[in-house]
Amino acid sequence: MEMEQSYRYIIESVTQSGRRFRPSDWIDRISSWDATFDQHRLVYSSRLHPVMIQGEKCLAIEPVLKTETPNLFAQVLGFARENNLKAHRQTPDGALTEIGLDEL
Repeated sequence: MEMEQSYRYIIESVTQSGRRFRPSDWIDRISSWDATFDQHRLVYSSRLHPVMIQGEKCLAIEPVLKTETPNLFAQVLGFARENNLKAHRQTPDGALTEIGLDEL
């Protein structure tokens, strides 16, 4: 029996120093790594996809990505580390807790 997921990871488009990360379309680019095409459209996966949080576009990473495709998870995490991006853990009620990238 599959357990209900109790959180997901959120990566902001903001660095640890508070600067906006560019290029602005990086979230779409990263999300496309796990996307498919259907009827001539890009379809983001449920494991890695863009989300809007408080009016800001962020990258949502479902924990199942780590177990199902660990290499892809490592690439995404490596990108976030390399660019010193802010990370959060989001619970089902929408609450965000800032975490270090080493906690992912």
